[in-house]
Parts: sequence; structure tokens; C-alpha cells
Amino acid sequence: MPTWVLASDGPGFPGFWAPSVTSVTFREVFRPAARGAGGPPSVGSMPLLPGTDLTVSDLCLGGNVFGWTADEPTSFALLDRFSDAVPSTQSPFVDTAEMYGNGVSETILGNWIAERGVRDRMVVATKASPGGKEHPLSAPEIRAAAERSLRNLRIDTIDVYYAHYDDETTPLEETLTAFDELVQAGKVRYVAASNYSAARLTEALQTSEKLGVASYVALQPHYNLMERPAYEDELAGVVGERGLGCFPYFGLARGFLTGKYRAGETIDSPRAQGAAKYVGEKGDRVLSALQQVADAHGVTGAAVALRWLADQPAVTAPIASGRSVDQLAELLPMQDLVLTDDERRLLTDASA
Repeated sequence: MPTWVLASDGPGFPGFWAPSVTSVTFREVFRPAARGAGGPPSVGSMPLLPGTDLTVSDLCLGGNVFGWTADEPTSFALLDRFSDAVPSTQSPFVDTAEMYGNGVSETILGNWIAERGVRDRMVVATKASPGGKEHPLSAPEIRAAAERSLRNLRIDTIDVYYAHYDDETTPLEETLTAFDELVQAGKVRYVAASNYSAARLTEALQTSEKLGVASYVALQPHYNLMERPAYEDELAGVVGERGLGCFPYFGLARGFLTGKYRAGETIDSPRAQGAAKYVGEKGDRVLSALQQVADAHGVTGAAVALRWLADQPAVTAPIASGRSVDQLAELLPMQDLVLTDDERRLLTDASA
């Protein structure tokens, strides 16, 4: 039986209870204290990104649809609806990337921020993406990508800047030093990783410590009720042990967890092919459990799926998007939704 200790990483860092062992498993880590350590999540509290001063919304709005399935007027409407729904104690958090529409998503988001005059209230994340680059996380590419994103977004500082994918062709020392230079220059506040393996994430964190440069404060993994092992088996241990934030993408399993995609049904959506792989016995179990919980609360299964994800150890906020205001409205109740232990267990068991 491990001894439980309150882990912390300096002043202002939200502590979390973790066992005093070198390897922390998924089920041995509670949520950060800012979200109610050791007990049910405190809905309506202020989700703090660990190791930072950023207070973010319970739901992170994915900007991948801006300029893709949502044109600029629709994207503006989505952003208006989302920002209006976020409590005043939180900062609306929006996630984009330079490769989304080859900069179109960033540009639309930047135009909206400028037109609405809301930069001070928002938390903006974007990513240095591969986009066909030979060495996407080399120092010159990172510097050029950051400058493009700043221009597109029409802001002076990126709040959270991700390495979109790992780049094993570039030494970690070069990548992390380049990110640190952006932080020191005031062009980026915090850096983070997306799509890293547990081994490479650990190596990157150790390299930052060795060099004394800015370290990744968060991970963006592929994680949802239909995709659990890749995160829970290894990455969750690193995230919990190192006190990182976690922002899972594809929180609705490419739309499957909305319940629209079922055997024998044809849906006109660019996500249909990706969602189709989840149709089957397990998918039916999960959708049935989601519907049972959703009916009990008078919300959609999509909102329940996102709340379950937000309630998982070390998850700061899930990322999800909608291509219409009506679709987004089905997700927003997750912010106020409180699941019981039995309901979380039902969903966890159904998705096992």
C-alpha cells in the first residue's frame, strides 16, 4: 500500500495527492486540488492549469472547425456563444493550430478577438505543426511558426504554445531551447506537448530540467470514452507524477459519442468515416450508458461524455468543437453537470 503525500511544485502550484513512489499509475492519482482533490469535481470552480497562472474554462473550444466546416460568420457565432457561456470566474479557452486550414483557423480566431476586443479575457493555445516541414521542431521552424501564428492571431503573446507532434529528427535540446527563447522574449507564456509518447514526454521534461529552460506544462493526448488505453496505461502516470495539465482532443471520439453514428445509418459529415470505426458492441454499450445518464440529468449524451472526461485524474479540460451553434449548445451543459460516483463508474465500466 503506497503512502499518500501532497505533491507540489512551488508557490502557487495546485497540489495533488499522489503516492510516494517513483511510478504513478492512472488510478493512483487524484484530480488537482483546484478541482477538488480526493473527491468529486467541484463544478463551477476555477480550473487552474498546473504550474501556471492560467485559469481556464471547463471546456476548451476546438478551433479546428474554423474555416473548415464553419465559415467565418458561423465561427464568430460559435465563439460568441462559447464565450458567453463561460462563467466570469473562468477564461474562455480556445485551441487552434497553424496547420488548421493552413492558418485560416488562427486568422478567423484572431479576427474575432480583435473585433470583439476580448483578448484580456481569453486564453489562446496554438501549435507549431509539421505541415510538410522536414524538421518541424528545429529552432528556425519554431521561430518562423510562432511569428506566423502571432500575425494570424493578431496578438502579442500566445498563452499556450504546443509542439503539435514530436519531431525525432531534431534534438530535444534544440527544440526546448527554441521554445524557451520565445518565452523569454514574451511571445509565448507557456509551452506544452501534443501527441508525445510517455517515454519522449519524460525525456523532454528531464531535458528541460537539465538545461534550465521552460518546460512543458501540459499534454494534449487522444483520449475519450472510446480511446482509453493509450493515455491511461502510460501517459496518465507521467502527467500525474509531473503535475502537468491535460487537454484531451477528440473528446467526443470524432463525433461518435454524440450518438449520431450508428450501424446502418448514413450521416452527412466529414467526421463520419472516422466515427464509423467505433460502431459495434462496445460502442453500443457506451452509447447506452451515456443515454441512461443523460436522461437522468436532462442533458445530451455528448455533454455527459465530456463531463466524464473532465472528471478523470489530472484532466484540466477536454477539447471539443461543433460546426453550428446548435451543436455547440449540446456540449455546453457539461460545464454545470455533476456526475455521481455511480454514474462515472457506469461509464467507465461500459467503456472498458
